[in-house]
Amino acid sequence: MSGLYTSNAKSEVVLLSTHKTLATHEVAVHSALGAQIARLLGATFSGLYDPTLHKGAGLYFIPSDTLIGKDASEILSIRSVDDFFGGLIQHPFMATKAISHPLLKDATTTPKGWSERFFEDAADSVLRGFTVFNLGDAHRAGKQLLTQGPVRIKPVLATAGRGQIVARTETELDAAIKAQDAAEVQEWGLVLEEDLSDVITYSVGQIEVAGIVISYHGTQSLTQDNNGETVYGGSELCLVRGDYNELLKLGLDADVRKSVSQAMSYEKAAFDCFPGFLASRRNYDIAHGTNSRGQVCSGVLEQSWRIGGASPAEIQALEAFAADPGLNRISVSTHEIYGETTLPADANVLYEGDDPDVGFITKFTQVQPHDGTQ
Repeated sequence: MSGLYTSNAKSEVVLLSTHKTLATHEVAVHSALGAQIARLLGATFSGLYDPTLHKGAGLYFIPSDTLIGKDASEILSIRSVDDFFGGLIQHPFMATKAISHPLLKDATTTPKGWSERFFEDAADSVLRGFTVFNLGDAHRAGKQLLTQGPVRIKPVLATAGRGQIVARTETELDAAIKAQDAAEVQEWGLVLEEDLSDVITYSVGQIEVAGIVISYHGTQSLTQDNNGETVYGGSELCLVRGDYNELLKLGLDADVRKSVSQAMSYEKAAFDCFPGFLASRRNYDIAHGTNSRGQVCSGVLEQSWRIGGASPAEIQALEAFAADPGLNRISVSTHEIYGETTLPADANVLYEGDDPDVGFITKFTQVQPHDGTQ
């Protein structure tokens, strides 16, 4: 499969390191996906970006995290979604779940570029909570939330559910906030949010690569890592050719339909409120659950404008749609299993080995049977 896409032709696909340090298994998966994208673009996968070797407008970038700042786009000549797989924003906090909640009305720190309008536009798409940018505000926000139930404290740079703490008392809240990195909170923010029980987390997203737009919905699963911590274990996705409106044409359950609508509202607010925002890969985690007052509620937990856990399924679907113009719908699942395991016969393995950072882990995808009539 090569040379399928000729508009805005790219000659090389490269991985781009950001502030985020990747584990060995993540680098391996990104490399595998980079090679797949390169085939779709009719380009060569050239590994890690080296500015002394890789030059010119023929480069297609796969950043390890959301790109931040106008300088990034100018230096790399990123002008449109055809130039990279991921997102570009202007300020650090915009790349994280920090945007999902308002500041305290009397917040003592407001970061440059903060948009009050974003929360106003997306208020019906998020849970009850606050974002803070110093530990003093964190204490005040947490105590305010505790009056109506347990509070989940969420470091915004943590991924896969790691690092989150649920506080049920002021003593637990104080300990959780004391454990935070004050400098990190000042630059990136910290989220305090009502805690839910009986949670189902839906994924809604969209990618645009090689001239093909794919939208999807699905659910996430959790697993235990090699240290016994509960973390992301994979996703089951239903992917369609086209935009979110194509998803809404499907016979969706009420919760799924609401999740898609909330993701669309959240995303529209981002495009409307964050100047220069650009993204070819957009993913949203939407939680449905019950709060401590017995109320059933839902909201976007966070966005991912970067290569992520669902990306192996996204790219596998992209290849299928590119190979078969008559195919309009496909189901693909991703799996992350810690410890040694027996693989299913139809597993498309992206990584299997003893990772220095997380121990033995296997990452693979599976494609569900389909035909071109769907």
